[in-house]
Amino acid sequence: MGISYRPLFVLLASKGMKKTDLLTLAGISSGTLARFAKGESVSLEVIDKICKSLECQPGDIMEYVPDGDK
Repeated sequence: MGISYRPLFVLLASKGMKKTDLLTLAGISSGTLARFAKGESVSLEVIDKICKSLECQPGDIMEYVPDGDK
């Protein structure tokens, strides 16, 4: 599977935020957010923007999931 962004969505929920709040706060596009939802790759620049906006570390918004794990 590779990288999962499930922790990002868990973090948003724990902060009482919606995905649309993240768009505004981090200054990212809806297309970029869709890439997160689909588990597709995103640039480190986007990761940086999100971490700055949410005051977190990259490990707080993504995790490595080896192939075969669910």
